[in-house]
Amino acid sequence: MKAQEIAIIGLGASGLSCVNFYRNKNMAVTVFDTRLEPPGKEKLEPSTKLICGPLNKEALCQFDLLVVSPGIAISTPAIDAAIQAGVEVVGDIELFARELTTAKYRHAKLVTITGSNGKSTVTSLLGEMAKCAAVKVGVGGNIGIPALDLLNPDLELYILELSSFQLETSESLNADISTILNVSEDHLDRYVNYQAYTEAKHKIYAQSQSILINRDDSLTFSEKQPQTSFGFDSKDYGLVEHLGETYLSYQQQPLLACSALKLSGKHNWMNALASIALGSHIDLPMSAMLETLQSYTGLRHRCEFVKSVNGVRWINDSKATNIGATQAALVGLSETISGNVHVILGGDGKGADFSELKPALAEIEGKIVCFGQDAKQIALQHSQSVLVADMGEAVNYIASHAKEGDLAILSPACASLDMYKNFMARGDHFIELVETLSRDA
Repeated sequence: MKAQEIAIIGLGASGLSCVNFYRNKNMAVTVFDTRLEPPGKEKLEPSTKLICGPLNKEALCQFDLLVVSPGIAISTPAIDAAIQAGVEVVGDIELFARELTTAKYRHAKLVTITGSNGKSTVTSLLGEMAKCAAVKVGVGGNIGIPALDLLNPDLELYILELSSFQLETSESLNADISTILNVSEDHLDRYVNYQAYTEAKHKIYAQSQSILINRDDSLTFSEKQPQTSFGFDSKDYGLVEHLGETYLSYQQQPLLACSALKLSGKHNWMNALASIALGSHIDLPMSAMLETLQSYTGLRHRCEFVKSVNGVRWINDSKATNIGATQAALVGLSETISGNVHVILGGDGKGADFSELKPALAEIEGKIVCFGQDAKQIALQHSQSVLVADMGEAVNYIASHAKEGDLAILSPACASLDMYKNFMARGDHFIELVETLSRDA
């Protein structure tokens, strides 16, 4: 029988994980990348065939299987031509899903998490809850470690963050429980419309035994059963008033005061509830989950407290790469301070409709400072917006206007690639600028 001809499209972290996956099975692959110097090239073995440059449809049609990295659209003409020619197209998550059905890994539980915002926090937080409960867990996917690199027969649980791009090329996940935390406009540079993006997210439900929905976001709703839910009211996993405080609750029974959470902002109350709901489904002890919530400080670049300078709290939310994330941060944090909120916005809007930001910006009494590729579009959403050339100007402008008790946040509502390598580099630059303010204070 002829060996299957396999091509990996796109190197980087996930592509490299696919190469290593097949190498461990003693199977040869050919790697294609449109970049002349793709990241991870130096980690390939000399025997691995690497073809750099524009994708050639005739070449791709010769393969039996294409494993496409999430950063590459399957609508790319050469890949689409291969699909039309009958070539099977999958992603790294589909390879992971198929491997998980083998005897070596079948004993492990699987939780899958998607959503426009909060998915990295919930994935990471649930992982910490599992560790606190002494469960052997692997955490990754779209965050941190690629899914295939997590595979280990000793693990009892896998928790995967999945992007809409990863879900497009996966069919065989059989998660114990999955969730769509929320859906807001994002990646409209890649999808035909908002509905297509939402439908890609919903593929997660078809590959799960149970689902968790967000009661406050109808775009997460599904008829699939069994299902549980979380939200701001007191049903199922929700919030109740108890002893003069707001508590996380389950079926109206108080679990933990929201004030005990290390995570700041009301949007993180929802992330905490989602984590408890998912953890309960896979039998994590409530005590371990509540203990974790009282110590977990969150991920870098996600509503990350940098420091106070002259009584002004500076927050790095560079991971807010879409409108929904910025809305959640502005609403969630504004209720935690006595002063005004000042916000820095801008970057590559990925085709988003910035008018959706208007209601959140209308509530802000502080400065709204915009920079980057789509700064002018964003500035149109509030008459008092200020345009600046770069992050340095933005930070200095706010520093000169903010007063003690105020909060200043970088929450761009945009991707960073117009001016930075990635959102981490953007956040790090913001932190450096705030540190400089602190030294000069």
